[in-house]
Amino acid sequence: MEVRFQQSPKETSQMNTQELRENFLMEHLMEEGKLNLVYSHYDRVIIGGAKPLQQPLKLETDPELRADYFLERREIGIINVGGAGKVVADGVTYDLNKLDCVYLGKGTKDVTLASVHANEPAVFYLLSSPAHQTYPNTKYTKEQAMPTNTGSHVTANNRTIYKYIHAEGIQSAQLVMGLTILEEGSVWNTMPSHTHTRRMEAYFYFDVKEDQRVFHFMGQPTETRHLLVANHQAIVSPPWSIHSGCGTAAYGFIWGMAGENYTYTDMDPAPLSEMR
Repeated sequence: MEVRFQQSPKETSQMNTQELRENFLMEHLMEEGKLNLVYSHYDRVIIGGAKPLQQPLKLETDPELRADYFLERREIGIINVGGAGKVVADGVTYDLNKLDCVYLGKGTKDVTLASVHANEPAVFYLLSSPAHQTYPNTKYTKEQAMPTNTGSHVTANNRTIYKYIHAEGIQSAQLVMGLTILEEGSVWNTMPSHTHTRRMEAYFYFDVKEDQRVFHFMGQPTETRHLLVANHQAIVSPPWSIHSGCGTAAYGFIWGMAGENYTYTDMDPAPLSEMR
């Protein structure tokens, strides 16, 4: 498990392109037959990717956690963005098709992830945060995730938001998680931009065509930077940073948050007229 420490706004404003990518971008999260994890000191979330082939992949603890098993003091959300897959948690099997989600609460000991067909593997995105309370393991399909259409073709941001883990959906200690699908012809996400210093956020981009990219914007509203993101790459977004993106074609992304505030709508707007 890779460990990444926090970076202040002052440090970040002085970084070059490579330094920004090394600190905030996860380029190789999804690798065939592997489970990769990145531990961020922003609210101590763990961002992960698993792409099992013939053999299941086991979610195991790491010396950094000082825990007997991965979810001894944590909770986790898992969303599949690939072929049909299965998550087995303490002997219970959850079948996950594309865009299905399963939440596993604190105290879940044995977790494995598998693909139904190795030639069409599942692609599991994982987001885990510390948990102070146990909530029941729960699966949601995308149809259960309160799909809400928002935005407009006029502003190139017509999109559907799916909310999985939040106050009115799957219950959790502090984890909030969902995804957004851009309509064809729309490319902008999370506009107008905002920050929320009560919690960090992570973005995982998927369904980005091989020859396309997403420009992910970050930084303080008056000191913005950008990262060029390809398919199945993830961004860790500090609480003080905006988090918006514009793609060269339509795409999808999973958003997830953890921290002080559990309220999905808690945002501090960053008006375009004031951004630099």
